Amino acid sequence: MGLCIMIINTEKFRDEIKQRKEYVERCLLEFLPPADSYPALIHEAMHYAVFNGGKRLRPIMVFEGAVLGGADKEEVITAACALELIHTYSLVHDDLPAMDNDEMRRGKPTCHIVYGEANAILTGDALLTAAFYLLAENLKAPKVKAENLVRAIRVVAAAAGSQGMIGGQVLDLQSEGLALDFSTLRKLHSLKTGQLFRAALTTGAILSGMKDSGIAALDKYAASFGLAFQITDDILDVAGNQDLIGKPIGSDAKNHKSTYVSLLGMEKSYRLARVAVESCQEALGYFGPEADFLRQLALHTLNRKN
Repeated sequence: MGLCIMIINTEKFRDEIKQRKEYVERCLLEFLPPADSYPALIHEAMHYAVFNGGKRLRPIMVFEGAVLGGADKEEVITAACALELIHTYSLVHDDLPAMDNDEMRRGKPTCHIVYGEANAILTGDALLTAAFYLLAENLKAPKVKAENLVRAIRVVAAAAGSQGMIGGQVLDLQSEGLALDFSTLRKLHSLKTGQLFRAALTTGAILSGMKDSGIAALDKYAASFGLAFQITDDILDVAGNQDLIGKPIGSDAKNHKSTYVSLLGMEKSYRLARVAVESCQEALGYFGPEADFLRQLALHTLNRKN
């Protein structure tokens, strides 16, 4: 299936995304320690970082992978929340003065601006630790097999670690001020952005007991989705609406970072994003209409505003 298949009702799809996001946020609120838990400062900061307007795409993908594998989304709630906590911790640390030194995130002051640098570091640490606690908690789901949970934890740990997201962040820091070639740039973002998308979608599938052939198809989809998402992120940093993005336009240029736009230009970058979305659609050829949400999600990312 190619890009000739359009979103039939854009408004309806946005409503669907909104409903799924709201469901994720109810789950996060249920499984995070209350904001007034002792010691209150760290838990207040964790809530501030988590409930800061995120898209919730990673937990949505966990749920979608599980449902495509024949499971109920309720079977993977804690795993879905775990992926969002890992993503949030990475943003808290990315914003720190020692890294991107960003003062705004989604239209609000970043965690270290509100709570101080030391507490922001600890907030990220606490979110990462809580994530693996929640992953382990998924063993309480009656239909989740222990061996599948161990496999999922391994996938998530690898995606978040030195050969995944952390490795990508190291490459990102090392590349500041350098003109990267296309191969290096793609490798950087496949680690920093793509690995967690892949872990999210395949975690849900693994916990559902999906066959390896289906998991491989979803992994291929998520890798291409991560590329499309990163390219559109780079485009928005140049041509987006600051009020919708929630941070100043041009932060990549300010930090002297190579991006798809700085390397390829706007037109070629958008074309590459379209090719990545076509790859998403091809990967979903393994599935029938039950994967239409993922098909539309890939198309939707081409025209996102934030």
